[in-house]
Amino acid sequence: MKEADSINQDWRDKVSNRAQLGGIETSVIDNGVGRGTRIAWINTGTGLRFKVVIDRAMDIAEAFYNQHSLAWLSHGGITHPQPFADKGIDWLRTFGGGLLTTCGLSHVGGPESDEFGDRGLHGLISNTPAEVISIIQPDPRTGQLEMSITGIIRETKPFGPSLELKRTISATLGKATIRIHDEVINKANTAAPHMLLYHFNFGYPLVDEGTDLLWKGKWFPRHGEENAKIFKEGNDFKKCPGPIESHLGTGEEVVLVDIEADIFGDSVAGLYNSKLGIAVAMKFKKEQLPWFANWQHWGKGEYVTGLEPSTHPLSGQAKAREDGTLIFIEPGEKREYDVELEVIVDEELIKEFLVDYNI
Repeated sequence: MKEADSINQDWRDKVSNRAQLGGIETSVIDNGVGRGTRIAWINTGTGLRFKVVIDRAMDIAEAFYNQHSLAWLSHGGITHPQPFADKGIDWLRTFGGGLLTTCGLSHVGGPESDEFGDRGLHGLISNTPAEVISIIQPDPRTGQLEMSITGIIRETKPFGPSLELKRTISATLGKATIRIHDEVINKANTAAPHMLLYHFNFGYPLVDEGTDLLWKGKWFPRHGEENAKIFKEGNDFKKCPGPIESHLGTGEEVVLVDIEADIFGDSVAGLYNSKLGIAVAMKFKKEQLPWFANWQHWGKGEYVTGLEPSTHPLSGQAKAREDGTLIFIEPGEKREYDVELEVIVDEELIKEFLVDYNI
């Protein structure tokens, strides 16, 4: 499955229903804490398949390549959206992990209060259902290999702010790639503060002892060098360890990265598990998402690392407002974001991907 034309030729006259190859299947969870939650399974026909949670801002829960899970799932997994889980750290009660949890649209960071209001951990958007406006299925008989689901997620109230996220998640039959295109529009009549973070959560078996974390840029520990145990000069913090005692409970560390970009303005990060022969490459525009965080939480039974492109360095709205970096979207204005994940298993392509990381 290397070229679209050869794929079409292979399929010709052999398949009755395109679902035999891949596509998008929507359904509703009917049991447990996620009962009633709409989902969409997307199967690329390459071994890469993933679950979009329509009722949770079209975030992505499980993701697999063949038999290998790529994502970390929390103990709770998918829960029904709870739009009022926006006080303090209540966000954690509905944090299912998954391949992607979206943070924002107006606040990213810890809980805070000021004269502009009270804001809980990581904002409101991930607890908001989407209005699905389009599902496009592949049609290999006509050579149409693209598939996509598009929805609108609203963070709104009377008198503002009123931000609208139009999200399209797309894939191509025969390619092990996930594409996310987001448009954030201000629908209100006054300027609105805006922050956005893509909380990608990777877990076992992709993340295991010896898995390489791939990112480049000037970095600094989120809570200062004096409090860092992992992110210190001389430590090999880009090589995943096994579970560690200091990360039981709330143990964790985060490093903030002014991530590098190539001559095309693309920033690239990812992971490589040499035992599985799988690499995952993440690509995004530095101009759109200038910051990057690497979350490491190596707890027993809660073993996860996050690779998180964002508009701000987890500063929170109050700090960004204070230092002049807070984004304001004018009425009718639109900001666009693109993130792409690719699973790479070809040895030569993996070598090409790793060439900049001295591995």
